[in-house]
Parts: sequence; structure tokens; C-alpha cells
Amino acid sequence: MTILTYAAWTAFCFLCGSLMFSYWIGLFANKNVREHGDGNPGALNLWKAAGFGYGLAGIAFDSLKGYVPVLLLVHSGQAAGYGLVLPSAAALLGHMFSPFLRGKGGKAIAVTFGVWSALTGFAATLAYAVILALLLLGGRLIRSGKPSTPRADGFQVVLGMLLLTVCVLVFGGSDALPLAAFGLVNFLLLAYAHRRELRALIRIKRLG
Repeated sequence: MTILTYAAWTAFCFLCGSLMFSYWIGLFANKNVREHGDGNPGALNLWKAAGFGYGLAGIAFDSLKGYVPVLLLVHSGQAAGYGLVLPSAAALLGHMFSPFLRGKGGKAIAVTFGVWSALTGFAATLAYAVILALLLLGGRLIRSGKPSTPRADGFQVVLGMLLLTVCVLVFGGSDALPLAAFGLVNFLLLAYAHRRELRALIRIKRLG
């Protein structure tokens, strides 16, 4: 693949990721998702603002915008291994810094699931979902059944990606090193997207 073709694929993944479906679906439902919850223009706030059905549609479309472009690249055979890291990250960056919302995008959780589904045939997606479920259960036990907080939720999303990356390294062998490299990039991007929640959690720990 030429540099120009690789750049075109990367730009295509970024463009697909930048399509803010949850925000647009919210407008269709006469709801501005940025005025609900934490102001994130993603599927969770769409769920809170417009209800179950619209929320599921947002999750589906936000996942697909990560899944489809990366899957097309994988099946094109024009990139493999480490060559998939940058285009895959571009899909996440498109959502986080969408030009359609003047660079103020979402937290890329649903897009993350979509990209990993394309890269691993849903295997890593299932593993990540199980990890998050276990972290959620552990959090509830620690809180003695008390409701979760946005700080705890953000921490679990970021920690879950770190644990997934470790699992890929441990169980995937040398062939999984490119996936682990993307996992590390994904972890850093999610940490940045949830920086406010992480800072608030650290602040509370220090005060405590």
C-alpha cells in the first residue's frame, strides 16, 4: 500500500468515526443530548434524554461507524498487523474530536466496541464486555450495593481497556503484539476522554 492510499484509509476511518449519530438521533427526537447527563454527545446521554429505543439506536450506529470502515480495511488486504493501528485509532479520534461538533465529540466507548469487533471478529469485544461486567460487579460489592458514580464508571472503562490489553499480550502470543499496541493506544485515548472523571476520583482519594 502506498503512503497516499494509507492516508486515504486513515482519513476515511476518521470521517466515519466523526459522524455523530447519537447527537443527530437526539435532535430527531427533539432532544439535545449535550444538555443531559455529563453533556457527552454519546449514546448513554441519548438513552437518558430520549429513552431506551433511541439509546439502543445510538449504540448500534456508534458501534457501526467504528466497525464498518475498519472491517473494510481488514478485508481489503491492504493493511495488516501494525498497519491497522493508526486507521483504527483514527476512528476513535474522529468521534472524540468530531469536526461536525467543532472538535467536541464523545468518549468513544461504543466506537471502541465496534473497532475491536472488526479487528478480532468480536472475540475481544466479548472479552471487554466480560471484563467491564466483572468490574461493575466488583464495584457494587465494594460500595455495598450503592449506585455507581460517573467517576467510578469512567475508571472502570479505562481500567477495563488496560486489562484487555494485558489479556491480549498474555494469551495472544507474538502474533497479537499489533493488537496489544492498539489496545495501549485505545487505553490512552479512553483515559484522555475520561480525564475529568479520573481527576475527580484522584482528588477524592487524596482528600480521603
